[in-house]
Amino acid sequence: QECQRRDVIADVQKKNAGRKRRVACELSGKLVPKDKAIKRYVVRNIVNMAAISDLKEASVNPDYNLPKLYYKMYYCVGAACHRKIVRARAVKDRKNRQPPPRRRYNNDGKKQQSK
Repeated sequence: QECQRRDVIADVQKKNAGRKRRVACELSGKLVPKDKAIKRYVVRNIVNMAAISDLKEASVNPDYNLPKLYYKMYYCVGAACHRKIVRARAVKDRKNRQPPPRRRYNNDGKKQQSK
């Protein structure tokens, strides 16, 4: 019974596209079809926050911005659930394809009030 359901879930995204390229899960190393994998785009500073002020002081050019690290992470469903990247939803909420509301922050680092 469960295998049949898993096949149905995988088929929803394919739309007559055949076999998809496989990507490796970041956590488990499992190969997952690219359309089934849970994708997260990470933008981080190359240097941690503690060292940024030291680098700004030592920099010759005061206007220099440190480069960022751009990375797309792929997770298999099991690893993403385990790490709480995604959660199980109620049956009626599963059809909702909208991304969850994003948290917005002010310049001082506090959450903005949602309207």
